[in-house]
Amino acid sequence: MKGKIVIIILVIAVVAGGLVYHRRQKVAEEANSQFASGNGRLEATEISISTKLAGRIDEIMVDEGDFVKENQPLVQMQLNVLKAELAQAEAKKKQAVTSEASTIALIQVRESEVTAAKAVASQKQSIMEGAQKRYGRTQALHKKEVVSDQKFDDDEAEYLSAKAAYESAQAGIKQAEAAVAVAKADAEGAKAAVMAADADIARIKADIDDSLLVSPRKGRIQYRIAQKGEVLSAGGRVLNLVDLTDIYMTFFLPERIAGKVKIGTEVRIVLDAIPEYPVPAAVSYVASTAQFTPKTVETQIERQKLMFRIKARIAPELLEQYIEYVKTGLPGVAWVKLDDNTPWPDHLKTYKERTGESPKK
Repeated sequence: MKGKIVIIILVIAVVAGGLVYHRRQKVAEEANSQFASGNGRLEATEISISTKLAGRIDEIMVDEGDFVKENQPLVQMQLNVLKAELAQAEAKKKQAVTSEASTIALIQVRESEVTAAKAVASQKQSIMEGAQKRYGRTQALHKKEVVSDQKFDDDEAEYLSAKAAYESAQAGIKQAEAAVAVAKADAEGAKAAVMAADADIARIKADIDDSLLVSPRKGRIQYRIAQKGEVLSAGGRVLNLVDLTDIYMTFFLPERIAGKVKIGTEVRIVLDAIPEYPVPAAVSYVASTAQFTPKTVETQIERQKLMFRIKARIAPELLEQYIEYVKTGLPGVAWVKLDDNTPWPDHLKTYKERTGESPKK
């Protein structure tokens, strides 16, 4: 009796093995002619949430596994030092503004001094010209011995004195004009100091804004790298974020097949966890050069071949619908359609293509 049971079990095993072998042969035939496949794991774009400046972590607002939206606050760094620097920069700006106003007022004073110096010079010029005319007449009369030597000497001394006074007034104009130039240079320096203070304030405010670390895109916090209270250097990582709208599978195809694959080619990803729900995707990357396959390829013969790296990306719109269920690292098989006119076999059709309904969440 036991012998019969053993025989029956062996027959069942043989039949089952034959069915599995036949199924694999059928799949292999399909793959060889119209489809190609490669092993891989779901991967996602990972982003490190890092500090711009060195400092202490004041607060971490999310936990591992949390879903976050774009621009959502994640981490707050301490601001006491930056706030002190901002107050100092604002005080320097006030000082620079006051200095600029003083230099502008000083320019007006110096310009008025130039005007006054020119008026004095004009007066001295008139006096000099009058003295010069009198001296000229006296000189002519002195030659004719009409006037005395004393008169000639007095008019000559008056003329020379007026001339010296005029030249002194001219020098005063130049001195006043030089003072105006100095005042204007001081004003430009004060103006530059105000601009420098504005730049410092803008920089510090930008550093304050950057001290609040926000999410650059929608995703899930994979894990914390640092904790509240830790002091980090510039560029120190705090969180690891996974972009769940950019999910793809990387796999390898041999040379003879990879040449038929182009960007945008349809792909079906069959995950080991949910083989009954093939996931639609499209080829987003094909390596331009061949390479040896990684050790994840199963057989030794395949490992000896040169392979091309292929990346199949799942549509972001589909990921958005099931973002709470998206997980990276899941193993599976990516099937590539080599002939656009060939329909997908039943086991590679999506749930909606088979039933006309979307999978239930």
